[in-house]
Amino acid sequence: MYRSPLLDVPGAVEAESPDDGVAAHYGDPMREQRMLASGQAFVDLSNRGVVRVAGPDRLTWLHSLLTQDVANLPAGEPRQGLLLSPHGHVEHHLRLRDDGEATWATVEPRQASALVDFLRAMRFMTRVEVDDVTVDWAATWTRDGEQLRPRPRLGDLPGSEGAPAGLWAYEALRIARGEPRLGLDTDHRTIPNEVGWIGTAVHLDKGCYRGQETVARVHTLGRPPRRLTRLHLDGSVDHLPRHGDPVVLRETGKQVGVVGSAARHYEDGPMALALLKRSVPVASPLLVHSEDVGVAATQEVVVDPEAGLHVRPQVR
Repeated sequence: MYRSPLLDVPGAVEAESPDDGVAAHYGDPMREQRMLASGQAFVDLSNRGVVRVAGPDRLTWLHSLLTQDVANLPAGEPRQGLLLSPHGHVEHHLRLRDDGEATWATVEPRQASALVDFLRAMRFMTRVEVDDVTVDWAATWTRDGEQLRPRPRLGDLPGSEGAPAGLWAYEALRIARGEPRLGLDTDHRTIPNEVGWIGTAVHLDKGCYRGQETVARVHTLGRPPRRLTRLHLDGSVDHLPRHGDPVVLRETGKQVGVVGSAARHYEDGPMALALLKRSVPVASPLLVHSEDVGVAATQEVVVDPEAGLHVRPQVR
């Protein structure tokens, strides 16, 4: 079991799975969130996996596998990419950066080994080397983005890099931006079109990759079956919804989706990301059933219900 040295900082409270091993907060979540938003703090993401891909063919090889255009990725430029199943379902979300000698990727906790196994199986005659370097390198995040640091130096960061902020602060800002997180705001059926990864993690004009047919078909001809939405929640309830809590229409009680991740934002109050059926009107009042309480929720569009309707077939 991994345990970050920053859990020894006074006031640190460990996060729950899947973020066990790092701090949920350090005693004052709202203050940490404000400091993180203003660029005065950093977040410990050292429980996440780190994968290094080296070799002269690394960029063209990754370009052939990922949803992102990385064939000519400039050194130091961050990008996101996905690995899809043959049917277009999201299997891995990678945050990428090349340093001129190797491409580095961070992935969700406990996912590095599976990613490395898949990538090694896809090498064939390509001149690349793929390694799980999580034991040596750790991810942190500031308002300027994600960085990798030698793991032995994690304990030296408070003070030199500002104050530490916990995962609660990081997640609140992420949810407010409408950014999905793999495994929390997605499931085994999720396609990129449903959660807003078109454009940020999917390049629509690059060459073929596994699962491209589904992405292209939904983008050009059909609407995604579900859509990611941000829910603004009734602040009078004393708890947040949990992952998987059902979302229902207030008028009928019919379930139309599930909660992904939820947090309390320092300005906008309690909010959540949820996957809803595409057909749910954006103005429909909703309830989230959480701990036997119906929490009132209003929608803020993240993925347009009409996303993907770029071509209208003509019937003759």
